[in-house]
Formats: sequence, structure tokens, C-alpha cells
Amino acid sequence: MTPEPAGIVVVGASLAGLRGAEALRRGGYDGPLTLVGAEPHRPYDRPPLSKHVLAGELAADATRLPELTDLHARWRLGSPAVSLDRAARTLRLADGSVLAYEALLIATGAEARPWPAETGGGLAGLFTLRGRDDAAALREALVSRPRQVLIVGGGLIGCEAASCLRDLGLPVTLVDPNPAPLARGLGSFVGGVIASCLRDAGAAFRPNTMVHAFEGDAAGHVARARLADGSTIETNLVIAALGATRATGWLRGAGLKADAGGVTCDAACRVLDADGAPCPDIYAAGDVARWPIPLYGDRLIAVEHWGNAVEQAAHAARNMLAGPGDQRPYAHLPAFWSSQFGINIKVIGLPEGADSVAVVQGSRSSRRFLAVYGRAGRSIAAVSFDQARWLPAYAEAITAGAAFPPIIDATDQPRVQTAAPGFPSPRQAAPARPSTETVDV
Repeated sequence: MTPEPAGIVVVGASLAGLRGAEALRRGGYDGPLTLVGAEPHRPYDRPPLSKHVLAGELAADATRLPELTDLHARWRLGSPAVSLDRAARTLRLADGSVLAYEALLIATGAEARPWPAETGGGLAGLFTLRGRDDAAALREALVSRPRQVLIVGGGLIGCEAASCLRDLGLPVTLVDPNPAPLARGLGSFVGGVIASCLRDAGAAFRPNTMVHAFEGDAAGHVARARLADGSTIETNLVIAALGATRATGWLRGAGLKADAGGVTCDAACRVLDADGAPCPDIYAAGDVARWPIPLYGDRLIAVEHWGNAVEQAAHAARNMLAGPGDQRPYAHLPAFWSSQFGINIKVIGLPEGADSVAVVQGSRSSRRFLAVYGRAGRSIAAVSFDQARWLPAYAEAITAGAAFPPIIDATDQPRVQTAAPGFPSPRQAAPARPSTETVDV
């Protein structure tokens, strides 16, 4: 099959892919532009899926992202990229077609980690929640009022889904291998607040609990979960909220530093080859990209947040159009938000690795507070539960490497005391299923 005309190809037609393509056009690129998407849909917004779509407040097909620039692009949707030939500068799609490229932006994002088929993953009534079709199918199942919903995984998606389902009056049990919800990302000191929210909302929360397998009825529909301790939980609808793996399988054999943890880039968003050298014609952005963040000791980090997808895509596009001597490093302070149990949670920085945490505004008991995380005497992150007024000041302090905690004697500040964040040990963070993989929940 003859390759189509070369130009810039964006692989991934979601938020990062769309905003990256728009930035290329705004930056003056007027050549051939192609967007490749695994799903048949034009780019859509994912945050509403676990909230408004599940609640029935918004149809799944009403989440389409606004297209802010006239792209004059070719759209290749519904046929994912399956391989990359860097020597020939071509990529092959699942439908067998071949696309040539002069430059490539990888923005394939991440995929929901499925439950293994050998332990019940093929049963009807077992859902993941990542894409538009996932949300539509799950919403349809919820309309039938399942008698007991089981959510496996207490990360953001699991907690948001639990909050939404309790608002719908559905019976919910959330099981998590960690001692508190959000413990992997925020620690048990803060996550314990969400545990109390779960219980006050009428959900059953089972911490330190691992699901071994799912069992089905005669019709092949999920009927129960068998736990690692031998007990069971009856359920006829399961949401497996086990985190995500980066969509990098199509890059296998391409000679790049890429695995299930992401595509490794340099500070300028250029993808590194297997020898660690930056590829001048291949960039990455969004959930799939991991790059060194100086603020955290140049540790390679993949940031699965909405704001990063937008900002990094624009930065990668800028560098794609710049000369080799004008490759600017991408500076970003990770930030994300979540709405659950009537609380607006905002996080700046990366709490993981903190050795201390302090509540510097409000109180955990009121569920309105701001907490700061420290490591080795430096402030590295902050989280707000409906107490975001001081968050911009802490963002500045974290970026500046200020001492922990950086702001003392502020208005209405309680007596600041430090505590252990309570991040789970590797044993506590074991997967909620029999596998050697790491589960990011």
C-alpha cells in the first residue's frame, strides 16, 4: 500500500493530540497534518465521564472537546497505530494502511488496566471506566438498578464513581488493598478523610482487602468476588478501577525507550531512542510521556492530568517547529482536581515521597482544609479540600523550593503540627488481584 503524503502525524486523538495539533497550526505550520485515533470519536473530555455521564446528567456523546483552531487535518479515527518504522519514517495502522511522517507527535495517552481474563475478567457485568464507550455502557447498566455494585480500587476514578453511585442511591462497596482511599497518591493521613466520606455517604469501605477472582452465574454474569482471605462479596456489577497503563504497545520494536510506564522524553519533550539519544523528529506529550522534572530531582515522571496534557502538547508543538538550537525545556508543576462527596479536591505538586505533612488551613475533621507535604525540609506538594484560597501561594512556594511548611502565621491558620503522610508500604500497595504487575490505583 502506498504511503500517504508525509507531514506531521499526531498519534492520539484525545486532549493532548488535539491541543498539540492546534498549537502546530497556531505556530505557523501549514503542511500536511494527520491525527490518528484508536477510537471512532472526535476528541472528547474525559473528566465528566466518571461524574456527569454516570449520573445521567450528560450524554456520553455530549462530551466532545471544542476545536479551537481550523486544523485542515486528515482524521484517521477508529484504527489505532500498531507499529512504527523509524528508518522508513512510517507507521502502520490496524486497518493495514501506512502513514509517512516528517515529524511525529506521540499522544496516545493511557488505557484502563483490565481485570485478567483467567480470574473472571471476561464475565458480563464487569466494567472499566476510561473512555466514552466505557462510560456509556456503564451508565446503561446502572439504569437497571444493580442490587450491589462492587468497586475495586480506591484511586480517583474509584472514589469518584462511588460518590456518583451513592448520589444515585445505589448500594456500593469499595474494596482497596491500601489502608485508605487515595493512599497511593495522597497518603492515609489525607485519604482517611475520604474513608469517612465514603462511610457517611452510605458506602461500605473495605480497606486492606484484595480481590482474588470473580465468579459468575450460569449465564456468565458476574455474581461474586472471592477475596484473598477466602471470603466472598456478592455483586452483580463490578467497576475495576485499577489504574492505567500507558498506550505504548504499538512502539514495541521501534527502538525507543518505551514501556507500560510511558515513553521516555528529554526535557524538551523529544522521545529518547533505546540508547538514550533524543530523536529530532519524534516528540511526546500528555499521559503517555514521562520526562525529568527538575523540581523532583529530575526523576522521570508521567503526569496523568488534564492541565499537563494541554500545556505539554503546546510545548512539544512549539519545539517541533523550532530549530535544534532552540529546544526549550518544559517546566510544569503537576496539578489536578477531583470532585467527590460534595468536596472539591485540588492538588499541586507530587505528594509521593513526602516524609511529612501538615494541615496549614482548616481541619481534617471539618473536611475543609489545606495540607502541605514536605520532604527533607522542603515543601513539595499541597492538597486542598474546599480550601483553595491559599493554594496559589503554596504553588509559588513549592516551585521556589521553600522550607516546609513555607507559610506560617497566616490568617486563620491553626497551630501547625506535622504528621506522617501514611503512604502504603509496597506490601500494602499490592495489587487487588493475583498478578505480578504493579497496580496504579
